[in-house]
Amino acid sequence: MALKKKTRPRVIAIVGPTASGKSDLAVLLAQKIGGEVISADSRQVYKGLDIGTGKITKREMRGVPHHLLDVTDPKKTYTVAQFTRDANKTITNILDRSKAPIVCGGTGFYIDALLLGQTFPEVLPNKKLRNELQKQSTEKLFETLKKLDPERAQTIDHHNKVRLIRAIEIVKSLGKVPKQKNNVPYDVTWIGIKSEPEELKKRIHDRLISRMKKGMVTEAQRLHENRLSYKRMRELGLEYRYLADYLQNKISKEKMIVQLEKAIVDYAKRQMTWFKRNKEIKWIEKNEIAKILNLIRL
Repeated sequence: MALKKKTRPRVIAIVGPTASGKSDLAVLLAQKIGGEVISADSRQVYKGLDIGTGKITKREMRGVPHHLLDVTDPKKTYTVAQFTRDANKTITNILDRSKAPIVCGGTGFYIDALLLGQTFPEVLPNKKLRNELQKQSTEKLFETLKKLDPERAQTIDHHNKVRLIRAIEIVKSLGKVPKQKNNVPYDVTWIGIKSEPEELKKRIHDRLISRMKKGMVTEAQRLHENRLSYKRMRELGLEYRYLADYLQNKISKEKMIVQLEKAIVDYAKRQMTWFKRNKEIKWIEKNEIAKILNLIRL
């Protein structure tokens, strides 16, 4: 039986929780099929956020071209709209060179916007509301969002005040945080990396200790010396939120590591909550490369 002719550009997506091994798999796959990797990580787009975000190094890339890393200054905000615009251009460029685009990352918000053709509301900032919400604790903001939009509350970083305020701002304007699905722009092969919870926790722990040894604290100090405010550093989330507190002597190094590790584990759970909604994802062990190649050939 003849295979159905593809009418849309072919894209491979490698998704999964943090520390699951997505980057290594993307490189291996790219080497085997002549691909290039497009990073879908909302913090690796920022210059200088290297150790803390686990940004892939030149050596780890093993000659495979990577795109949408180090796109902008961390003092600026890079939006999902900017990401989809830049990623679509990159995919077109890769396809024009007869290479395979491999979108790899854990930021589900970015990935869905790009590969599912989802558009997000243009809600202008409400300064009066923002000023009111800014006075509230992250705990209270999170409880407010849970009442207004329980689905969005499941996946948001409930320690990130900026994102909580923005989500509440949108929901109060539109009634909920909508996702509007347009025509899906690509023919996507979805690959998710399976990770047993205890194994993933160990990987998160080992990786965090390794990053500390590689100079994660020094990296944060250098960012601040380059005029990245502690407020902005906290807005960048996870590692940088706790590093900012540590550098301001609000928390000890030992407490920072313990609390950060728990926050990363919680983040990994939220990532899985997000990705499990996509029933097209085929969940595979990262070393099952033959099975992955068979999926791509379909």
